[in-house]
Amino acid sequence: MQFALRRWRSPAATANETAADHHLLEAHRNIRELISDHSIPASVRSELTEEFEEIEAISTKLRDSEIHIAAFGRVGVGKSSLLNALLNEEAFSTSPLHGETREEARAAWRSHRDGNVVLVDTPGLDELDGEARSDLAERLSRRSDVILMVCDADLTRTEFNSLRQLAGASRAVLLVFNKSDRYTAQETRLLLQRLRERCAGLLPPERVIAASADPRPQTVIESGPDGREVERNRTRPPDTDELKACLWKLVESEGQSLAALNAALFASELDEKIATRIVEARRSVAEKVIRKYCLAKGVVVAFNPVPVTDLLAAAGTDVAMVLHLGEIYGFRMTRREASKLLLTISAQLIALMGAYWGMNLVSSALKTVSAGLTTALTATSQGALAWYATYLTGKMAQTWFSRGKSWGNAGPRETARSILASLDREALLRTATDDLGSRVRRR
Repeated sequence: MQFALRRWRSPAATANETAADHHLLEAHRNIRELISDHSIPASVRSELTEEFEEIEAISTKLRDSEIHIAAFGRVGVGKSSLLNALLNEEAFSTSPLHGETREEARAAWRSHRDGNVVLVDTPGLDELDGEARSDLAERLSRRSDVILMVCDADLTRTEFNSLRQLAGASRAVLLVFNKSDRYTAQETRLLLQRLRERCAGLLPPERVIAASADPRPQTVIESGPDGREVERNRTRPPDTDELKACLWKLVESEGQSLAALNAALFASELDEKIATRIVEARRSVAEKVIRKYCLAKGVVVAFNPVPVTDLLAAAGTDVAMVLHLGEIYGFRMTRREASKLLLTISAQLIALMGAYWGMNLVSSALKTVSAGLTTALTATSQGALAWYATYLTGKMAQTWFSRGKSWGNAGPRETARSILASLDREALLRTATDDLGSRVRRR
């Protein structure tokens, strides 16, 4: 639902309007580009469905120039009542039943000073477990431009931790000490002082505010027509003037900039998640491709009856693997470029694992003087070593592609050393032997 924008602008707000509008338009444009980015794989979009729905909602919010103010806090602190007092109408349920607010509820805060402010009510903190509380706080931080953390006494540990999470997310947060009518003026001053001291470093003192959304009726003594004194309960109006003034000042001076900042922060977070998912997806596909070529290379080497030269005959497998890995990471290479990369990789691996390459050549030569089971054993052994060598080559090439066709600061030698240190050689050789053993025996 959209609401007509009607703003009263202070001189300061007018001076900042152009910059705020520019930031808002820029944030909206960046979000639309992210949403419509066709280079994002469908699998990644599927994994991040909730995030994409969230950013669509944020895009709509920016398009409609809405400022969202959300109330957050324990059950019973008067979040719904506080929002109703700001609205001056009963838009949010204030049932005496514990935890009446189960889902987010919204209402437009219409005023002669601004017509596009939306108030949001949320479930109570103590209605949710720790993970759900954290998720709600994170969601609020993304969608809300101003957050009202509502309490009715000194903060509990849960409330303080939630406040710290919200304030640490670079959002505008106000701590509202509601139900101040239950305390004397002196007690209210002391509680405000205590809250400001505890929140020092999280919130400036002017953003810790006392309010009374639904004051208890005041008992008064009146004289009746007959002169007798009679007790009567007199309703009292909400005391939210200081909170309203603070909110309007915030909305007028920073509202659009806050909306743009929050949208930009979430877009950045989503962009990072997308990048992470793409990296994970590429890594998974690359691992499968490498193992496929390992098996192909191992089989070629194990089944080729020509001594020593069988290793050279299988070199084309490595070139094909490098070309395939390049495509996974978005790089198209020529065979010449792939062969050049393989020379660099081989030089580093031979320098670090020369003994294994020597064993490979020996086992190849043994195939010409062996027969029966001995041939099968040496063929499997050589094939397993070829499998392992191809795996190392593939991991090196994958690392180079994942770094944007670069070895980074470490260089190829340290990259190879790091990969070798991270792998369980014996486990990989057992896998290779198992893969090839049955094939050789069947042959």
